[in-house]
Amino acid sequence: MNKYLFFALSFVMLNLPASCQSNEKNKEAAAKAQKELKPVQVKSADGYERAYFASGCFWCVEAVYESVKGVKESISGYSGGHTDNPTYEASNTGLTGHAESVEIIYDPKIITFKDLVDVYFGSQNITQVNGQGPDNGSQYRSIIFYQNKEQKVIIDAKINELEKELGKGKVAAQVLPFQKFWKAEEYHQDFEKLNPTHPYIQNISIPRLYRFKAKFPDLLKQTAHE
Repeated sequence: MNKYLFFALSFVMLNLPASCQSNEKNKEAAAKAQKELKPVQVKSADGYERAYFASGCFWCVEAVYESVKGVKESISGYSGGHTDNPTYEASNTGLTGHAESVEIIYDPKIITFKDLVDVYFGSQNITQVNGQGPDNGSQYRSIIFYQNKEQKVIIDAKINELEKELGKGKVAAQVLPFQKFWKAEEYHQDFEKLNPTHPYIQNISIPRLYRFKAKFPDLLKQTAHE
């Protein structure tokens, strides 16, 4: 090996642990700063409210919420990060800070925010950090977003309830003030519905949806047009 190349590689390897440690500290600082932001309240429109969740692959989460009564639409996108106009490719690097998320447009006269929180925790592996199932990385981490104090009270109460059973600190989901939702590329929308034979949909998404439906039969739409 060329001696100059050897010394260059040695320098990189010696400084790699420090660099990784620095990156982790930066991530921790960014997460702390994000928690202290004032939440953004999304205005009601035509009697519908909006809620925002991240829980692994957005194909799966979108399909779960689409099955819930009172939900008009579930939209795949990105949230929780520090960059504008994130893309699928960029978010997959883990460098944008964004997680695959969903925007839920719902009728509060039919389904409450508390119900949506129950759906959220009841349709995932609550204790899995930075991912769901086979999907791992910060872009797949679980985040539950709140837009006001009332929503945060509901979320905190649910987490406290769960941790009485699971143990303190076992719920992996971050609780963050909502800032902005970026809609994902069009080919991600209604992916499970439009691609029922896709291997990921067959092996991961559909089984996850069926597990959820078995837990919450009373919250399901009775017809496809509800």
